[in-house]
Amino acid sequence: MDESVVGISGYATRGQGLGGRIKDSPEDFVVDEISVDLPRSPAGRYTVARIRTRNWETNRFVREMSRALRISRRRISFAGTKDRRAVTTQLFQFDGSPERLDRIRLKDVEVLETFRTDRKLEIGDLLGNRFRIVVRDVPRSESEIRERAEATERELRILSGFPNFFGLQRFGSVRPITHVVGRHLVRGELREAAMAYVANPIEGENPESFEVREALEATGDVAAALRAYPREWGFEKAILNRLAVRPEDFVGALQQLPLNLLILFVHGYQSYVFNRILSERMAGGLPIHEPVEGDIVLATRPDGRPDRTREIAVDCTNIEKAAAQCRAGKAFVSGVLFGSESEFAAGRPGEIEKRVVLSEGLRREDFVIPAIPRLSSRGARRELLAPLRDLEWDAADGTLELRFALTPGCYGTSLLREFLKVPVA
Repeated sequence: MDESVVGISGYATRGQGLGGRIKDSPEDFVVDEISVDLPRSPAGRYTVARIRTRNWETNRFVREMSRALRISRRRISFAGTKDRRAVTTQLFQFDGSPERLDRIRLKDVEVLETFRTDRKLEIGDLLGNRFRIVVRDVPRSESEIRERAEATERELRILSGFPNFFGLQRFGSVRPITHVVGRHLVRGELREAAMAYVANPIEGENPESFEVREALEATGDVAAALRAYPREWGFEKAILNRLAVRPEDFVGALQQLPLNLLILFVHGYQSYVFNRILSERMAGGLPIHEPVEGDIVLATRPDGRPDRTREIAVDCTNIEKAAAQCRAGKAFVSGVLFGSESEFAAGRPGEIEKRVVLSEGLRREDFVIPAIPRLSSRGARRELLAPLRDLEWDAADGTLELRFALTPGCYGTSLLREFLKVPVA
């Protein structure tokens, strides 16, 4: 897949790539959530379960979990979404007793631990994720793999991280449409948003899937699509069922989706714009590991995560101090996640941000979405460099295994692409 579709281009490292494939099986992509420490209370209102899943995308798992528990999916919360083609371990929380979990009889789902708490688990309530990823079919000998991996690792350690791109899976590994739906929502194009999700065939997806989506795209026949779409496409069919009853109610149709998924569409579009800004900055020769005049840096929390509420503008009076803080891991250069209250950087960094936003035809008020107000976004800033932690790797003929930890919101695939120098999803 062409990474430019989601705004990604360029590498921070100059070493030769390895090539290869990931996710040959779910066991080749293992993600363990580093969870916040929720206070435990035997009589707590909420049940928390640490659950290991194999080959489950988080939103679809929550839908099936809600059916098994016979509760609304709105009563189930989690800290972060995980990719489908993987083995993942994370916390889920619901309002009810632990005994309800005995009803879950889902394939490739294992409940590892349960406890009760009075604290609500929210999106973002995690300290990071720990990865173990195996790259297979690398067309190199073990010695070549080691040589190239060592060269890339050296460059990454000098930077203390890698470009903090939103990875392909943020947008859909097979069907990268999240940002497309989000663009339509921001523009107030609700019909187009719904159809971008339920129709919109994408080259490379399953031929049968492509065919039924193509038919809906061409004919607009919702009733025929409901008959043709497979049962497991629950989200698509929920939208179509609404349109079958109320053909022009695109707001109601979209609201058949979980709120967190709808929000993800808008955030996906902001992620696409951010990726473009980061790509253009790298292409323009501006560093991402230390600031230039005009940058806005984010201070670091005590746990090492960037504090996106503490922004420091960099000018000629403080650039040396800001650069020293970035080198020490106490601050991060940032880029804009454009929204209704966003402010641009100054100088050359600001010129890049403004140019990309202008090329998308965006205004701040576009991110106030009156049709579905809860999708409105004020915007934020995001670190341009993802900090690299606990990196280890092993090589064999045709194989590279990497183990590392990342802060929340950083993508393991964005690190992998520096080693492989090929698109990674």
